[in-house]
Amino acid sequence: MTVEELLEKYAAGVLDFSGIDLSEANLSGAKLSGANLSGANLSIVNFSGANLSEVNLSNAKLNVARLSGANLISANLNNTSLNVANLIRADLSRAQLKGATLIRAELIRAELSRADLFEANLNSADLREATLRQANLRRANLSEAILRGGFLTGANLEMANLNATDLSNTDISGANLRDAELRQANLNRANLSGADLSNANLRWADLSGANLRWADLSGAKLSGANLIGADLSNANLTNTSLVHANLTQAKLIKVEWIGADLTGATLTGAKLYATYRFGLKTEGITCEWVDLSPNGDRSIIQKFHAEDSREFFNETPPTIRIIIDAAIEQEANFAIAGAYYQISQEYQGLKQPPSIESGRRRTVFTFRVDSDLALFPTAYLAILPFQDAAFTQNNISRVLEMITREVNVRDNLKSSNFLEQLTQLLEQTTTLANTIKQMKKNLRIAAKLNFCKAPTQTILTNSSAHTLIVYNNPNFGKRFINRTILNAATYDDISNKLTNSTLPELDMVAHFVKGFH
Repeated sequence: MTVEELLEKYAAGVLDFSGIDLSEANLSGAKLSGANLSGANLSIVNFSGANLSEVNLSNAKLNVARLSGANLISANLNNTSLNVANLIRADLSRAQLKGATLIRAELIRAELSRADLFEANLNSADLREATLRQANLRRANLSEAILRGGFLTGANLEMANLNATDLSNTDISGANLRDAELRQANLNRANLSGADLSNANLRWADLSGANLRWADLSGAKLSGANLIGADLSNANLTNTSLVHANLTQAKLIKVEWIGADLTGATLTGAKLYATYRFGLKTEGITCEWVDLSPNGDRSIIQKFHAEDSREFFNETPPTIRIIIDAAIEQEANFAIAGAYYQISQEYQGLKQPPSIESGRRRTVFTFRVDSDLALFPTAYLAILPFQDAAFTQNNISRVLEMITREVNVRDNLKSSNFLEQLTQLLEQTTTLANTIKQMKKNLRIAAKLNFCKAPTQTILTNSSAHTLIVYNNPNFGKRFINRTILNAATYDDISNKLTNSTLPELDMVAHFVKGFH
């Protein structure tokens, strides 16, 4: 069949041209919308500027074909061969390209938004500045392809092969890259904000200057990766491998990275404001200084000597322990759970329930907090269900007064900014505690229980593993005769006779606060 015959039949309403051989034909500018060309041999055909929207080209051969500027919107190109084809500026939006081969194809500035490229082979293809928004590239082969300056926002690249691919300056925000292969990929200054890179292989990848804000990199492999100047603010790096990675001046503000392996990594100049530093592997790290300023503007610099950095990166999680001198009963367990639920409705710091260890004689409630600064205000609220609340809260307020005097006299604990933050947080918490006591009926229910009237001890542990007992009931640990028949009235009598427990010594308070990070 000749080109003229094809066009005449199409004009007459014929659409089925499956299996035809028109190799090397000139069909530039042709209008064949909706035609069936499945299985056709169209290699080296000139389709420049042609209208091929909704055409069925499945299983066709279009190797070395010219399709520059062609309209292929919603076309069926499943299992089609487009090797070395020219698709520059072609419109393939919503096209079906499942299993298609586009090895070394030219797709510069092509439009592929919402296209289905499942298991397509784009090895060494040139996709510079191409648009692939919300495209399906699951299990696609893009190894050694060029996607520089492209747009892949919201694209599905799960389990895709992107080894040695050029993705520099590419917008991949919100994309799904779970389990993708990105070894030695060039992601310099790429936008990966909000992308899912969990369990992805990024060994030796170049992520310098990349935007990885809020990205999920949990379980990802970043060994030897270049992350110089990358922005990882609020990223999830839980159990991520960063062995020998270069994180020089990377922004790691509010990163979640418990279980991350930083063995041999470089962290000099990293921005670490409000970032936990416990549960990390830090053997052989290199870090001369870090930036602890809230905005990463180097206004708060901490320098290290020799092994100081290892100690800095191996802090412990700040915790509050409330030890009750009684075994918990089922009724008390339910009442306490209800009380903490109601407190958490007003105070985000207690959203996570405490861990509970119950023995024959004592019960330990352990609360993990986000930062050292949150220890005092959270303890102020965590003690609310217990009869010792007023005494514990009074001690916390008096400890803060001790810290204030120490800062004013010797200024050897923390800056005035630290003190202002702590004072403000405690003032807010005091007001909140009064509101909660008036509004929350579960607290009143708990207060009637014998368990909540037992003597308590409140111990704070900061991120440097320093502890401070902020309250110790004078009767804590004392055993009474016939303790088993001790009733609520007896506890009330004991509590009424109590005076405030002894405050911790000033040196202990100073040592504790100096360990704040």
